[in-house]
Amino acid sequence: MTNMPFGFSSQDPDDSGENKPSGAGGFGPLGGPGGAFDVSQLGQMLSQLGQMLSQSGSDNAGGPVNYDLARQIAIQQLTPGGLGGGEQADAVNDAVRLAELWLEPVTTLPAGATKAAAWSARDWVEHTMPTWQRLCDPVAKRVSGAWVEALPEEAKQVAGPMLAMVSQMGGMAFGSQLGGALAQLGAEVLTSTDIGLPLGPEGVAALLPANIEKFTAGLERPAGEVMVFLATREAAHQRLFAHVPWLRQRLLATVEEYAHGIKVDTSALEQLATQVDPSNPESIEQMMSSGVLQPQTTPAQQVALDRLETLLALVEGWVDVVVAEAIGERLPGADALRETLRRRRASGGPAEQTFATLVGLELRPRRLRAASNLWLLVGERHGIKIRDGVWAHPDLVPTAADLDEPIDFADRLGEKPASLGDDPIAELERTEQAEREERDKGEDSTD
Repeated sequence: MTNMPFGFSSQDPDDSGENKPSGAGGFGPLGGPGGAFDVSQLGQMLSQLGQMLSQSGSDNAGGPVNYDLARQIAIQQLTPGGLGGGEQADAVNDAVRLAELWLEPVTTLPAGATKAAAWSARDWVEHTMPTWQRLCDPVAKRVSGAWVEALPEEAKQVAGPMLAMVSQMGGMAFGSQLGGALAQLGAEVLTSTDIGLPLGPEGVAALLPANIEKFTAGLERPAGEVMVFLATREAAHQRLFAHVPWLRQRLLATVEEYAHGIKVDTSALEQLATQVDPSNPESIEQMMSSGVLQPQTTPAQQVALDRLETLLALVEGWVDVVVAEAIGERLPGADALRETLRRRRASGGPAEQTFATLVGLELRPRRLRAASNLWLLVGERHGIKIRDGVWAHPDLVPTAADLDEPIDFADRLGEKPASLGDDPIAELERTEQAEREERDKGEDSTD
């Protein structure tokens, strides 16, 4: 992990403030020299917070993340427009339609997109915000609670209901940081699933023509070819997320699992009294990124991060293999485009940086390549029906150890083909239907 969630950063151990004069932040917790609790400084801090919160003017200031503020900042930083009218929408529709035709014979998963859409960067922010909220809330709730937990008992008794201001300030800080990250990400993402997560509305295959045009400028490939290649990747993602019902929830649940284990060193909370400038909301974000709250990764969190990294790599690896098979020799520059996207991930672009800011995780390209090799091997040995059937249940998908030993995983599938059934997706649907009928019977007997 090279990034900490929501602006956390490693704090210079020499920058402890122990040798600073009192006017430069040399107080102990909440201001008293030597660490004594100073009620007057608590009042000063809360007064500053009150002025700052009153200036925010947001109706959503009470949550763990101020999403109204995040949306406003992201929209303000993005250039208006970005769509060239009906021509770009038609181009996206045609590209997605062609992609679906090419994907049909290379995967057992049916089409997942019911609509194709051409988005501007601002559209992307608006349409993906609900999913960002689901992703950010679990982490932010745990972190924002640390503001209150950090106060000594004497401070809590004195502050009383004004402690809500502390949480609101945390919500503004997170919102400000998230808004800036989304603006950067929205200016460069190419599709709604560009970072491997189902960010957009279900069933919508969305491409960002203006961003794709900028991406194409340095590739020396025809614009139409790049559009079709990216549409095929988007359509493949949509098939996976639409017809593997547990996948979307498992990704989000793993983020929540990580969040539950967050522990924060709040020894620098006294910096609030000296660093917050009510007339300058940007000082909040600067304060947060200076290491005021520094999370410590626990063993349980590391397990969750490893699981999330593996699952994201499996998604990207499956898409990589399926798209390569679907395109085949149809696009002369397909191999070059495929490698370009891999290098784009390896270089740690905005997608990886934003995701690392969110959950402290970077999707390592080594895992992505390993996942692609595994899916390719399984398909060659057992066919696409068995390969895609692995997604039928979370217990069947490869683990991190399987990515290291793909041949062993493929051998195990060969030993137990019956466990997947002739049609794994149909088998899963029959199981779910039986469970629903059983529940209905139980409800009828109760009535």
